[in-house]
Amino acid sequence: MGYNNTVLVTGGSGFIGSHLVTHLVNKHPDWRIINLDILDYCCSPRSLESVEDRANYTFIKGDVCSYQLVHHIFNTQNIDVIFHLAAKTHVESSFTCPGDFQLVNIEGTRVLLRAAQQALRKIHKFIYVSTDEVYGSGIDQAFDESCPLRPSNPYSATKAAAEFLVQSYWEKYKFPVLITRSNNIYGPRQYTEKVIPRFVSLLRRNQKCTIQGTLPKSRHFLFVDDVISAFLLILKKGIVGEIYNVGSSCDIPIMQLATELIKMVKKVPDSELKDWIEFVPDRPMVDLRYPIHCGKLHRLGWRAEVCWTEGIRQTVKWYEENADFWPDSSEDQKRNIPNSEHLQSAL
Repeated sequence: MGYNNTVLVTGGSGFIGSHLVTHLVNKHPDWRIINLDILDYCCSPRSLESVEDRANYTFIKGDVCSYQLVHHIFNTQNIDVIFHLAAKTHVESSFTCPGDFQLVNIEGTRVLLRAAQQALRKIHKFIYVSTDEVYGSGIDQAFDESCPLRPSNPYSATKAAAEFLVQSYWEKYKFPVLITRSNNIYGPRQYTEKVIPRFVSLLRRNQKCTIQGTLPKSRHFLFVDDVISAFLLILKKGIVGEIYNVGSSCDIPIMQLATELIKMVKKVPDSELKDWIEFVPDRPMVDLRYPIHCGKLHRLGWRAEVCWTEGIRQTVKWYEENADFWPDSSEDQKRNIPNSEHLQSAL
């Protein structure tokens, strides 16, 4: 069968990537979807069980940093569109292993851009998925796409550096790039190093929610289905060379997040909530919040549709029904990542 579009998703077995791949495979049977993923510790083959046998889906296990592999894919698979999601994203780990983040997030992006720009087939759109953390911490003012970048940790610094690489290909070659900067994404299947599944996992093991420091931190949370709809709208209507914030008005203090999840998972009275919270030392740098202005994306017709109450209900329900989806702490130790006794809340 011939396909109208061939879409390459890097990091398609990760949390956001697997939701994007599943949506594309199911909603566009006339498109061929290729997933390039190295299957790092935060990925699970189970995330794509529902589509792994579909005729329009292809999985390639491989490293986005391998130019030979990536170049071969572009010159043999007739790629039309790229969603580049492959990245290391855990902020706390970026302080201890910054070289790994530089390799994957910067060099991986450089390899992908070079191979795509030199491909025999003309690429229609290259969508680079970045993060609101490139703006640095915001208190009163919401960041729009023209605000300067002030990343404050190794993870966000590598994402900002990769953005500059992406933009350089637009400036020099008019290569059709777009950049998205998203708030904190949450939902089913997210690995347990991130704050929501982390808290749920701790509580289900009768452990306390660990909150770093005592400063009043909050995060804007966006349900994964809403960010997927934003990506697809940007693919359809986004202007090449542009940057689009993808955000939510749902600004949740981390203390409130912990108490809500404690009530949902442990079902304890308000008088016992404090018994399930533990304050731990802060990491070296921490941003209080990341407010972003999304007017440019709104003008394309996008709005977040899943409210916080419904999104967090669906998320907690999924973790309760899929308790064995992610490995326990003993498996974490085998993978040389922090276990449940030492990993603090991930923001």
